[in-house]
Parts: sequence; C-alpha cells; structure tokens
Amino acid sequence: MTDIAFSSSKPSFSPLRLQGRSLGWQAVAVVLGTLFLALSSYIEVPMVPVPVTMQTFAVTLIGALYGWRLGAITITAWLVEGAVGFPVLAGGAAGVQHFLGPTGGYIFAFPLTGALVGWLAERGWNGHRVMLAFAAMVLGNLACLVLGTAWLAVMIGAEQAITFGFLPFIVGGLLKSALGAATLKLFSGNKANPAKTAS
Repeated sequence: MTDIAFSSSKPSFSPLRLQGRSLGWQAVAVVLGTLFLALSSYIEVPMVPVPVTMQTFAVTLIGALYGWRLGAITITAWLVEGAVGFPVLAGGAAGVQHFLGPTGGYIFAFPLTGALVGWLAERGWNGHRVMLAFAAMVLGNLACLVLGTAWLAVMIGAEQAITFGFLPFIVGGLLKSALGAATLKLFSGNKANPAKTAS
C-alpha cells in the first residue's frame, strides 16, 4: 500500500537524471531542449486563429523528462528566444507581437504546462507508470487549452473561442498525450519502478 501515485520517496523519475547533474550539463540540456521545442514549432497545420503544431507534445515531454523547474526554465528560454526575434515559434514565427495576439494565451501557458507535467512526473506520473504518464500529458494539454481559450475569449468572445480555440484541439491533444506517454515508456525501457522495489 506504500506504492501510491503521490509517493513521498524520490525515485529517479527520468532516464535523463538531469536533477543530479552539474549546472554545465543542465545548461546543455536547456539549449538542446529549446532546439527540440523550436523544431516542434515547424510541424504545423495552419488554422485560424490558432494553428495546430507539435508544440504541446514537446512542452509536455520536456516537462516530464526535465522536471518542473528545469522544464519551465527551458520552455521560458525558448519563448524568450522567440520574443527577441529568433524564428522558433509556430511555423518559424518570431517577435513579441505573437505574445499579444490570439495565440498569446497558449504561449504564456507553455511554461505552466511543462511545470505541471514535470511536477506530476516527479511524483510517479512518468514512464514507469504509462497510464499515469498519459493522464499527466492530458492534464498538461488541457491546462494549455483552457488558459489559451480564456485569453482568446477576451479577444473574440467565449463562444467563438471555444469553437475555434478549444474544440478543434481535443482529439489532437489526446493523440499527442498518447504519443508523449509512449515516448516516456520507450525512454524508461523495461526497468522496474524504483518506488515499487523500495516498498
């Protein structure tokens, strides 16, 4: 009965084990993470007013692999790159104007989404428990959609925001959550859950 979802023990939640590495290693991880996030932005299906991208997949995966602190730092670093003019946002976009437009709510939600998934991963919702990993990814995608839709509602009204900024992304969010959980499982391999072996 000691093997619960929110265990107080501290098993390694990520095969990358970044939480135990030096600041140099973590800095390299941040750079590589921003590159991965930028690449995910180029996988885009144009839609109005919000495009479909692989950004939420990358954001939730970074959170799950990096943990909530380093994940949020990495995602924030990527957004700063986009704000100062690097072409790392959706479809290679850049500039602070994207933070103020229809997609602004989703953009600002990304660090919070990564932090949420990372926080859950650190508590066992990771590749060792694939269904919990899927649930964490779903919660992350949902948080991003809710915050993004709320921002969009201020600009175009609640009904329009739900129609164009929430409903079209539900199926994609579930698919990206399943892909994220499968990726975490693949990274984790078939190793036994440390929390189980310790209980």
